[in-house]
Amino acid sequence: MVQRGFLLILSGPSGAGKNTVLDAVLKRCPDVVYSVSATTRPRRPREEDGRDYFFLTREEFERRIAEDGFLEWAEFCGNYYGTPLTFVRESLDRGEVIAMDIDIQGARQVREKMPEAILVFLLPPTMAELEKRLRGRSSDSAAAIERRLETALEELKAGVEYDYVICNDEVERAAAKLEAIITAERCRVRRSEYFQLIKDIVGEQGVMRQDDESAAH
Repeated sequence: MVQRGFLLILSGPSGAGKNTVLDAVLKRCPDVVYSVSATTRPRRPREEDGRDYFFLTREEFERRIAEDGFLEWAEFCGNYYGTPLTFVRESLDRGEVIAMDIDIQGARQVREKMPEAILVFLLPPTMAELEKRLRGRSSDSAAAIERRLETALEELKAGVEYDYVICNDEVERAAAKLEAIITAERCRVRRSEYFQLIKDIVGEQGVMRQDDESAAH
């Protein structure tokens, strides 16, 4: 029987480095699958449809909402973001770990539908560093950056709702911590393929003790 996979949710303010950290983990963990989100925001330079996001029109996205086609969805800075439900179900059944980069609203929706999901919050080392990263993007206007910084302060308050918190002061160190979380979650007794083995061994020992007691009499 294939061990069922689990959802790994990574959230944090825009500019915290979620994509960069996830990319580093995906390179080292071939059995971790990145869940590609759908969005209505404009495509950035070097982004590919189906790899970075599924880029949809607003009309198409709203049609899928009406059809209950998303595990979670939210509107952020005037654009929709969501996770296709079919992809998640099929991946979990194959025993894969699905890594998702979603916002606070989305993480809360996922936890309501799948309480067993693992939530990780990625922190920037400082607000000054976060602002520096955001201003380093050529795709966002000054007004958009200010909105993201204001939103970041509210998002940071939600970090206490998560199972784990990682400070991304250095990408490789943050990626190593995320990889350690994945390993630890795989080893949880009730998730591990060794759970049944433990039960079998205990059962065998019980039978052996009964046989020994019978022989003694």
